[in-house]
This record gives sequence, C-alpha cells and structure tokens, in this order.
Amino acid sequence: MLVDFKNKVLTIHQGRELKPHQKSQLGFWGFKRSEEDYKVLADEPSTLLLKVIDYFEKEKIPYSLNKDCKELLGKIKSRKDDFETIRHTGEEYKDGIYQKGVLLEFTNFLKNISPRPLKNHQIKAATHLYLVQNGANFSVPGSGKTAVVISIYEKLRREGKINTLFVIGPPSCFQPWKDEFKITLNRQPRYQILAGGDPESRKSVYFKEVRKKPELYLTTFQSLLQDLNDVIIFMRRNGVEIFLVIDEAHYIKRIEGNWARAVLNLSKYAKFRCVLTGTPMPRSYTDIFNLFDFLWPDNNPIDINTKIKIQQLEEKNKNEEIRKILKRNIGPLFYRVRKSELRLRSPIFHEPVVLKMNQYEKRLYDAIENRIMEYSREDNLRNISLVKKLRRGRMIRLRQCVSYAKLLLTAIENYEEELIESNSDLIEIIQRYDEIEVPAKLEYLLSFVQKMQRKKQKVIIWSNFIKTIELIVQTLSKKNIYCKLIYGKTPIEQESVSEEDTREKIRKEFIDPASGLDVLVVNPAACAESISLHTTCHSSLYYDLSYNCAQYLQSLDRIHRVGGSENVCTNYYFLQYKNTIDQDIAQNLNDKAKKMNDLIEEDYNIYSLDMVEEDEDEQAFIRLFG
Repeated sequence: MLVDFKNKVLTIHQGRELKPHQKSQLGFWGFKRSEEDYKVLADEPSTLLLKVIDYFEKEKIPYSLNKDCKELLGKIKSRKDDFETIRHTGEEYKDGIYQKGVLLEFTNFLKNISPRPLKNHQIKAATHLYLVQNGANFSVPGSGKTAVVISIYEKLRREGKINTLFVIGPPSCFQPWKDEFKITLNRQPRYQILAGGDPESRKSVYFKEVRKKPELYLTTFQSLLQDLNDVIIFMRRNGVEIFLVIDEAHYIKRIEGNWARAVLNLSKYAKFRCVLTGTPMPRSYTDIFNLFDFLWPDNNPIDINTKIKIQQLEEKNKNEEIRKILKRNIGPLFYRVRKSELRLRSPIFHEPVVLKMNQYEKRLYDAIENRIMEYSREDNLRNISLVKKLRRGRMIRLRQCVSYAKLLLTAIENYEEELIESNSDLIEIIQRYDEIEVPAKLEYLLSFVQKMQRKKQKVIIWSNFIKTIELIVQTLSKKNIYCKLIYGKTPIEQESVSEEDTREKIRKEFIDPASGLDVLVVNPAACAESISLHTTCHSSLYYDLSYNCAQYLQSLDRIHRVGGSENVCTNYYFLQYKNTIDQDIAQNLNDKAKKMNDLIEEDYNIYSLDMVEEDEDEQAFIRLFG
C-alpha cells in the first residue's frame, strides 16, 4: 500500500485491502474514497502523515512512502530533533549547565545595549529565552518581563533573524511596551497601534510597503480576532520577519475560546514566539495547553495523549503526578522569577484606620443589615439559584454602604430586592445625602492627602466604585488639590482619541515629578494590570476593597516593582468602617493573599487568576449572617 503526497493531497493507494474499521478510521481523519484510493486535502500534512504511519504500524498494515512523503517525514524528524535539542538545552541551562563563552558573549551584549542595564534575574530570563528561541516567561508581576523580551528582540534583529516585534495583549499593556522600548534600547520605536476604530481603516496598515512598516505593532485580542486574515497576509509577506509576543497570556487560557483560536492560527507565521504571564494556570492545569501549543505549533510539547492523561489525573486530584509530567514536558521551555528573587525592599502595610461611620451612613448601613438578616430567614423557602443571586446582591449593597451611600440608588444586575422601602425616610436620606453629610472616610481621606501634599509625596487612591471615584476627585478638586482619575471610561490611546486625556497621558503626567499631579484616583478593574507607577509614587491608600484577590495583589504591584522599589520604602494604607463588612473583606483578602503568595513560589501550582470563588459572596453572607 503506497502513501502518496502531491499538490497538498495525501493519498493512500489500493485501499481495498483495508478492513472496515480501518477504513472508518481514515474517514474520521477526513479521507474520502476515490475508486480504490483514499484521499484528503492536507494544507498541513505533517501531523496527519504521522497519525497514518503510527496507525498503520499499530495495525500491522504494510505500506511504503513515495519520495515526497519521505522528504516530508525527514523534515518532521529534523524538526523533532531540533526541538529535543532545544528542550535539552533549556533543561541544562535551568540546571546550571551551559557554555560559559556563549553566556559571557550574550550577557556582555545585554549590558551594552541599554543605558539601564538589566538586573541579574532579567539577564538569566533573557538568556533562557534566547537559548530556547520560543519560550515562556512566567515571572511575577513587577519583575521586568517586557524589558527582557525587548532585549532579545534587539539581539535577534542585529543577527538578521527578525525585523518586527508584534505584541498582542490587553490595551493597558500598550504604553509599557512603548516606554520600555525607549528605555531599554535608548531609541524611540516607530510603532503602530492596531486597536479601536473601524476594522476597515486598519486594513491599509497591513498592506503598507514593507520598507515603510513600523518596527513595533501593538494590538488587542479582540482586534486580532477581527483582523486575523489580514494579519496572516501581513506576516507572510516577503521581508516581514516577526517576533510574536502574547502579553498577559492568561487571556488565551480557554481551550475553545475565540481569542485562543485566533492566536493559535497565527503562531506558525512567526519566526520566534514568546508568551508572558505571571499566572500560567489560573484555574486548571489544562489552562497551560494553549500557551505551549502557541509556542511550538509544529512540536507540541504536550501531545494529545498527554493532555488527556493530565485531564484524567486532574479529575482524580492526582496533582503531584501532573506536576511531574509538566516538569518533564514543559519545564525546560519556560523561565520564572519569583517575588523573593527581586530583592525589593519589603513594603509596609500600615494597620487599617478604623473609623466610626457618620450619623446618616451609619443609619443606612444598620437598616440594610437588619433587613438582610430579616430576609435571610426566608432563604430556605426559595430555590438555590435565586438565593445565590440574592446573597450576592446583598453583599454588594453592604459594600456600597461602606463606600458611598448614594451608590444605593444604582441598580445591580440580576438583583431585585427592596432593602429600603420606597416610601421610607431613608430613601430621602440617600437622595439628599450629598447635601446633609460627608462620609467619614472622605473626611479622613482629605486630611491624609493634605498631609501627603505637605510632604510633597504622590499617592494613588483605590476604590471599586465609579461614583465613589468621582466623589473623591470632586472633593479634592474643591480644595484645590490637583488630581485625576482613571477608570473604565478613561480612553486608551488609539487613533480615534484626540482631545481627551488617555490613561497613558494621565499616567505619564502622574509619574512626572514636576507635573504637579500628585494624586491619582483609580479603580482596580482599569489599573490593576500592566500600569507601572513605582518610579515616583510609593504610597497607596485603599478607600474600599472587594473580594477579588488578584486585582488586589496586582494593584499592590503598581508601586512595588523592579526599577524603583529596591531602595525606596513602599507604603500601603487602608480605610475601614468599624463593625462592618470592611473587616470581613480585609481578613478574607489577607488569608487569600497569603495562600496565593505561598502558591506562586512553586512552578506547577494552580493559583486562581481572580481568586474569587464562584460562591465567594455566598460564603461572605454565611460568615456575616449565619
């Protein structure tokens, strides 16, 4: 039986000798019968050819290969050998075995390209990436992963291997890439942002003359999904040699996700690839599959049989066996810097400032708390799904109370419960709240900021509610304190933004020591990720908190990072109302943060990306109300 490959068609000649179950297997792989032959169109025949050969050998079916198949099989074997050599090199490097001459030449290059030399832990990570060619950097936030990748890009560019850095990530990562490029290489990049606006308007960018193309491209997962075909055409053009980077790569963890499929379809058109994330396995060991399928599209480090085995072991909670498999298969292909290796000065977490609520906010909190206790007695008469929604909504109402009373007027998705009667005098108190009272937290915050102003120290203020952020900014502005806010509505730099302040402009102004902008008010959803504020700001105040531990930990890292926190003390301040939900949230966050920090020191642990269990609000409800 002859296996033939010509003009993208894989053919099995004289298939009449096959048994029914063997013919069925070929049909499962897409082969169609044509007289006595079985044919399939195969744009990427390598994987299918290997499947057919393995199957024929398993079934003891005699076969021969034509010349094209033999050549293809030779290329596959050569790629596999090259991959195994790289995996061995990565393993040896992580074990401390390497050629000293090669390492010395590389480290000298890294030290000479930048006015700001890489730290030792960055040099180690960069060397590993250079050796494995397509690698993952799973270092903790604040460790300088962006600078590592840019340094490798420059090394490969000077070697003539690539000429374009193409980055896919959330919009918040755009400015750090531009800034780090300038700082690391001491030159301003010619860049193109491919996000926002009309997809048709972006099309022309992909078809510019190659000699006029920018050096750095920045796009989002959403825009890539819209532009995928155009991006593929761009990457396949003569003279375009791509180093493809996925920043915050945990966004492509879902195996069947649209973003993941787009990224995986693109990977084979890049010459070199890299993924960056501090949380490679947010929920499950399977979260890591896409990352390494992207890095090595022709030599999947975790093959299909191993993936199935990992899924089966995970169902049985046999985590130690999974870790051994991952260490063997992907351990050599990623590098990880732990927080303890950064040598940053330990931050100071000041004891929370516990305040008594002012008269009307206290009255509202007590009324809602009492009504929740009353309603909760009837929860056992309702269906479980409804109870979960009610408990979530009630917890949000309590969080609103300890942030800003007027938030109680806002609707909560999937929650309709009257905690305050519409004809009650309490409704009037909420509606007129700004006229009759200033929250005790806001009074303290004002005095705190004024004290920081006298010390000429910048401060970032965190709140989870937009109306609270706006209230804080209005209050500080009335006292002639120059401040700005960043939250979901604050635009990100793109071509369609002209007059408005973007997050990038505000951030640049804030970190400028001479700008006069010394107070920034933000929410974690918009600023917890990818934004660096540590060069001139060393104090954060948390006006209120949520149960989202990852956003909380990421927010801490905004001012505690490599390149500013080695010798300067970082301070964190917290406001709480006495005998309220504030204490439960803080204790819960502290417990989860300790657990998270213990986990992330290990290479193969699962540590939740958001650290919010699906029943977190329900658990909080049970803690508070029994």
